[in-house]
Amino acid sequence: MAHLVESMAYVGQTPWHGLGNELARHQPLEVWAQQAGMNWHIQAGDVRYIAQGDHLGSIHAFPGQKVLYRSDTKAPLSVVSDRFQVVQPEEILSFYKDLTEAGGYELETAGVLKGGRKLWALARTGQKAVLKGRDEVNGYLLLATACDGTLATTAQFTSVRVVCNNTLAIALGDGAGAVRVSHRSVFDPDSVKRQLGIAVSSWDSFMVRMKALADCKVTDTAAEAFLRRVLTYPAAADGGQPAVNNRALKSVQELYNGHGMGAELGSAAGTAWGLLGSVTEFVDHHRRSRSTDHRLDAAWFGQGAAIKQKAWDEALKLVA
Repeated sequence: MAHLVESMAYVGQTPWHGLGNELARHQPLEVWAQQAGMNWHIQAGDVRYIAQGDHLGSIHAFPGQKVLYRSDTKAPLSVVSDRFQVVQPEEILSFYKDLTEAGGYELETAGVLKGGRKLWALARTGQKAVLKGRDEVNGYLLLATACDGTLATTAQFTSVRVVCNNTLAIALGDGAGAVRVSHRSVFDPDSVKRQLGIAVSSWDSFMVRMKALADCKVTDTAAEAFLRRVLTYPAAADGGQPAVNNRALKSVQELYNGHGMGAELGSAAGTAWGLLGSVTEFVDHHRRSRSTDHRLDAAWFGQGAAIKQKAWDEALKLVA
């Protein structure tokens, strides 16, 4: 099966998804663009069609729409409204230029999904926390966009738990941690940075919550109730009752009960942090997927991300 990942690059440890071209640290953005498969532009053209039955198959225009395509391969990416504002691959990488040169950030992964329809870069912020048992969590900033209408341009603080490479968005109850720019608006990187704050406030709040979860002991009954709330299929359109995903429930319970990466650490054994970590490990590493890159797409941008957000919200209720 063809990969969703067109190409990507990384530095340091092999990413949890196991994909990409390894780079030496502190490479210029031009090298990142080449190795991550982001050294091309999104171009636009008129949408035209041939009407069946017309004399000699005459060509007609479709006003108000445009087709987006790659400058290198001319492969089509999507058909969008004339009002759609494109964010170019080079804009995703150049967003980090001043952050890496003066702000202490370091690019760690960048790449292209779905043939160029989705683009992202991830940089380590330098922020970190160490929980009980030397359970280290590092802070990151993810910038991603899509040109097929599936994702607004999104700058999102996220975290990676070192022991298992689990990823978790830092989305706090007050909405801090993420900025989303609709494709109806022009992407202004300086404005996005101002809105994010590029500061420690979101990380500090996240760290307080992490430590509270690590200190929160959970009974077996409460743990099962938590997982049933998180791992439930959405209610059916016909009004039927939501159903628990029993296969996922069993898998996550096994991870939580000592089989997960880092499950034995003092921060995780029998705690709300361990429950959350078990769900994120399941989504990032074990959840059924057509391929590793489909899992990456889902874990960051799709249903997997939604499951992790639900787990975060439910975990915070345990320490409320």
